[in-house]
Amino acid sequence: MVSPAVEQVAAIVHVIDDDASVRAALEDLLASVGIGARLFGSTQAFLGSRLPDAPGCLVLDIRMPGQSGLEFQQQMASCGICLPVIFITGHGDIAMSVRAMKAGAIEFLTKPFNDQDFLDAIHRGIEQDRARRAHAEHIGELERRLMDLNDGEKAVMALVVKGLLNKQIAGELGVSEITIKVRRRQVMLKMGAKSLPQLVRIADALRPVP
Repeated sequence: MVSPAVEQVAAIVHVIDDDASVRAALEDLLASVGIGARLFGSTQAFLGSRLPDAPGCLVLDIRMPGQSGLEFQQQMASCGICLPVIFITGHGDIAMSVRAMKAGAIEFLTKPFNDQDFLDAIHRGIEQDRARRAHAEHIGELERRLMDLNDGEKAVMALVVKGLLNKQIAGELGVSEITIKVRRRQVMLKMGAKSLPQLVRIADALRPVP
């Protein structure tokens, strides 16, 4: 579920295409449905700009002077850019589209493309990015709560989510069962968990992805 804080931020579409007429046409099309755009003639120009803190997606031309769109797509993760990618090209082929989609692109459109197909892809990209940002915000809040736990509470939480009983945890940590009960209540309170299954889900969400 997208949080209100994430939902209320206006989306921005980033367009990278070396053809100025294409950039202008896409800007007008996006403006017609109330979506703002940032325009760039190259990936270098995009990287040299400050990425706004807003949901959005990236419209990327395949073939441009210098770095190609496909090459830039491979570089995005190392640059910390998580925007969904929509490829547009006047010289596409099946091999290119397969490579782009396998790398995570949400759409591959060949010029001239249907305006509605383009806008549908834009809306999918924006919603995907909103969901990513909402998830990141949720995980960030859980991490802040985890930081509020003291070392003893963190140790209890780690064993509780493994399914150990209070008596077993007390034996593991070498403290009294009453101490475990007190720490366990504090863990549930600070982590905002109303039940053991909910605490387990929180712990799972905080585990690094393999």
